[in-house]
Amino acid sequence: MTEETPGFEENEKPDVPSGADDAEPKSAPSDKEGAAPAGDSASASSAGDVALTAQLDQVRTALGERTADLQRLQAEYQNYRRRVERDRVTVKEVAVANLLSELLPVLDDVGRAREHGELVGGFKSVAESLETVVAKMGLQQFGKEGEPFDPTVHEALMHSYAPDVTETTCVAILQPGYRIGERTIRPARVAVAEPQPGAQGKSDEASEQDAEKDDGGPDKG
Repeated sequence: MTEETPGFEENEKPDVPSGADDAEPKSAPSDKEGAAPAGDSASASSAGDVALTAQLDQVRTALGERTADLQRLQAEYQNYRRRVERDRVTVKEVAVANLLSELLPVLDDVGRAREHGELVGGFKSVAESLETVVAKMGLQQFGKEGEPFDPTVHEALMHSYAPDVTETTCVAILQPGYRIGERTIRPARVAVAEPQPGAQGKSDEASEQDAEKDDGGPDKG
């Protein structure tokens, strides 16, 4: 005995929608239809490279400009620092020079007291301490007898002639000069002596006579 499929009579077929047998499977779209042409892809790639290159050039230009600005600012800052340092040193030197200028009369009194032998006791200790302090601040005394007269550092208060000098010479220091480094705070006040008028001519004649004596005198015919 054969088994029958439940729900179906013999010789019956299930209903199939009309046209199902006639339908053919649709083919998938080919790769050629969906892909872009090769020429268009190359053009798009070339355009992208050009845009990227232009953008890179802009970035490089901007970087160069910013670097130049930074270097310029750095140079200006260095110049500013040097200028400030130079001004600071100048202000300090001027302040020290002004302070020491006010102390010069005191130093003159100390010098006169020393010359007269009055620099003794406690006054001597104070005077020496003062001289030590001003020396540490860079104060230097100058002016000596017998040195050539220099109008840039000497001030002539007295003038005379002397037979034993060959040029204008400081023969007496009336008041010593002071300087700080290359800056002259006060010129040395001196008495100067010049050679006597005509002394040079006499000296030349004496030299010629001495030379003739050394040669045995003038020739006689």
